[in-house]
Amino acid sequence: MTLKDLLPGQRGVIESLGKQSTLRKRIIDMGLTIGTEIKVIKRAPLGDPIEIKVRGYQLSLRQHEAHEIHVQVLSD
Repeated sequence: MTLKDLLPGQRGVIESLGKQSTLRKRIIDMGLTIGTEIKVIKRAPLGDPIEIKVRGYQLSLRQHEAHEIHVQVLSD
């Protein structure tokens, strides 16, 4: 499952990131690394962008960025 598929309120742990690219490097620079827990806060009305909480701060990602982040869903 990718971060793009998570619904508001759901949490997950990053399992893998997309292929080597400048987008992947940018995602890592934002603190989204393998093993990091994330939570989807909300989505814009049309689904883009997605607001998440990671490492104690909130971050907005576009759907194409979220699609590159594979997660394991955590149950409450």
